[in-house]
Amino acid sequence: MHTCSFEKLEVWQLSRSFRKGICQLTVKFPKEETFGLTSQIKRSISSIGACLAEGSGKTTSKDKAHYTNMTYTTKLETLNHLIAAMDLDYITNEEYLTYRSKLKT
Repeated sequence: MHTCSFEKLEVWQLSRSFRKGICQLTVKFPKEETFGLTSQIKRSISSIGACLAEGSGKTTSKDKAHYTNMTYTTKLETLNHLIAAMDLDYITNEEYLTYRSKLKT
């Protein structure tokens, strides 16, 4: 089977693992958040890997830089959602700090 270039990127592999962790974390969010914060955080974490994958297929440095920037801003969006989850007591401070530190890498 052919391996795409983005699959070889360590940062994409980390985003894949992070997405799995976030999805497991949101299971304990209240059911009324299914279409609110739960959905938003899942979409933002999925966008990180998607931007990396899409950017890897671009041919110009300018286009690749655009997708790298989109990845960074989506990381900030995800961080904001984690802060909201902590503020609402959906996750513990320890869980927040664990996932926040993973966003730094």
